[in-house]
Amino acid sequence: MSTKQEPKPNLLEVIGDEFAITRGSPTPLGASAQKSGINFAIFSKHATSVTLVLFISGEHEPVAEIPLDRDLNQTGDIWHIFIQGLEPEIRYCFRANRQSNKNEKVHRFNKSHLLLDPYAKAFSGASKWGQTYQRNGSSKPTRSQNLRRGLVVEENFDWQNHQPLNIPLADSIIYELHVRGFTRHPSSKVKYPGTFAGLIEKISYLKDLGITAVELLPINEFEEIEGYRFSPKTRERLLNFWGYNSIGFFAPKASYANDSRNGNQVKEFKTLVKAMHDAGIEVILDMVFNHTAEGNERGPVYNFKGLDNSVYYIIDPETGRYHNYSGCGNTLNCNHPVVRDLILDCLRYWVTEMHVDGFRFDLASIFGRGQDGSVLANPPLIERIAHDPTLANTKLIAEAWDAAGLYQVGSFPAWGRWAEWNGKFRDDIRSFVIGEPGMVSALTKRLSGSADLYQGSGRAPYHSINFITSHDGFTLADLVSYNKKHNQENGESNRDGSDHNLSWNCGHEGPTDSEEINSLRLRQTKNLAALNLLSHGVPMILAGDEFGRTQRGNSNAYCQDNEISWLNWHAAEVHYGLLRFFKLLIQFRRQHPNLRRMSFAQDEEQPPVISWHGVQLRDPDFSHDSRSIAMHIHSNSTDNDLFLIANAYWEALTFELPKLDQPWVRVLDTRLPSPDDIAEINKEIKLPQQASCQIHSRSVVLLMAK
Repeated sequence: MSTKQEPKPNLLEVIGDEFAITRGSPTPLGASAQKSGINFAIFSKHATSVTLVLFISGEHEPVAEIPLDRDLNQTGDIWHIFIQGLEPEIRYCFRANRQSNKNEKVHRFNKSHLLLDPYAKAFSGASKWGQTYQRNGSSKPTRSQNLRRGLVVEENFDWQNHQPLNIPLADSIIYELHVRGFTRHPSSKVKYPGTFAGLIEKISYLKDLGITAVELLPINEFEEIEGYRFSPKTRERLLNFWGYNSIGFFAPKASYANDSRNGNQVKEFKTLVKAMHDAGIEVILDMVFNHTAEGNERGPVYNFKGLDNSVYYIIDPETGRYHNYSGCGNTLNCNHPVVRDLILDCLRYWVTEMHVDGFRFDLASIFGRGQDGSVLANPPLIERIAHDPTLANTKLIAEAWDAAGLYQVGSFPAWGRWAEWNGKFRDDIRSFVIGEPGMVSALTKRLSGSADLYQGSGRAPYHSINFITSHDGFTLADLVSYNKKHNQENGESNRDGSDHNLSWNCGHEGPTDSEEINSLRLRQTKNLAALNLLSHGVPMILAGDEFGRTQRGNSNAYCQDNEISWLNWHAAEVHYGLLRFFKLLIQFRRQHPNLRRMSFAQDEEQPPVISWHGVQLRDPDFSHDSRSIAMHIHSNSTDNDLFLIANAYWEALTFELPKLDQPWVRVLDTRLPSPDDIAEINKEIKLPQQASCQIHSRSVVLLMAK
């Protein structure tokens, strides 16, 4: 049998007879297809040589390497070249080197590294989730970054005069989900599980649930094969499931597409956005600009390290040591002008070309750090994003803290534009519901939009993104079922994840057959959901909480690509009563504008007016021992009177009710079993006693004057 290999194609065979190389243009950055060829432009201030490396599909070795001439192909710090006749099917990388590299720890140039373009709109290679690869002729697996290549994408998607939804932030109900985890479980019954196409198949469910926006965990290209840890239980390799490990900020993840050939992941993602918009649902992306997958000094090299390490990262200028404000090994140098431009260009691209509606920024407080890591009084990046005209209608949501202790909830530099994940809302609501003393005063602030956090900076209640749970921490079902985290399957001996969960197992750790405990857990779940969705601000729901999804007590399931993280859709059938409760609660919120305050004003010209009560009218109990409160949202020309009563005490309490011209009807009572726990619209129950109402222990009741 012959072992003779087929000859490699040469450059002329790849680009055709019209081959010609010209100087090219320094703008736009990245690879851009033009009528007669492709222009390549890339930034590197400290490199003394840059080489364009070309590949064709299916081949790991380059078909051509073209050194860029410093006189001809460099404008300032931008290296550029135009190749006539080159087709978009070509794959590309770069090499960068520095002749005088006195401090290799600061300038990490290495001409052997194939570097990805930070502006690439798509990547080839690593198109199968969690798969290691082998080079031709080698039996040794290699990590996927060695085989990723940049792709040139032609932006020719037919949006059919599609326009953004521009749903007011105050009217939004956000649903945080993981693209792969949402449909990966066989119970999802989708044709294309774990993909953008699979998510499209579930849009009817999302529309029926009533949410207005999906917030997608990172969908840009990231490295899931980042380490070599294995599950102590199954011995299977642990992957970076969540995706907070970015490689390319512009590029949709190839393995999230059912078909990623020739960059089709871009088209599939656009199809998802269009389908969501057709259903009246906005798309918000979780963006990770605080660090990259390149890690610390021992981490891999994908692009930024090899192109200009000292520009892209916050490092010690003498030792090259990475400042680690992200907790992930490195920190992106966000307030360097070049990096600021990269981030702004990226956001504009996702808005203009991909039509997304907003962004949630992971560890956004890093945006406020200067090039030496110090906290800036007026961070230029945050201001530029806030005032960028292209992003004027785009939702901006900050996770207003970082991993180095900078906590800015309520004090994030906002310029009137930025909303925040309200971590204090999460903590205060959890503390109240489990019965912690002294939480009533804090509860009133959270229910009414957190004026103590946002009014002073000129913001409104809708700048508070209210949540009880998110991807990071317990699910809602686990919050009422576990006192402690159970992260042993993460392979770190249960050391990872926060120990401060403000959870209560209701009397037994984990699953139980006790009807009494399970009944209490269900009531506590509904209490938390009701306080979230009936508070002023913008509620966010974690996917699966509406039907009792569990992670078996794992509070840090970032590495669990299995049934711990996948949504088991059978639970929606088992816990249909809870799902019904969520649906009707969301429906009620959307129909009552007085639950969506537009300002903190408390006067008749800027309704609604809110008053607070205890078991006796006009006598709220803010003492340390109090565990109950009533909130009266007074009627106006657009809405009814609403009376919300929250009792976290372990005994029943009787609350006096305001005397109105219209009778009080019961909208919900979390003590009651389904379907009596919440009424359908126009099927509310008139209270037999109008002067007072008994509230069961650990319950929430909502009344409406009608």
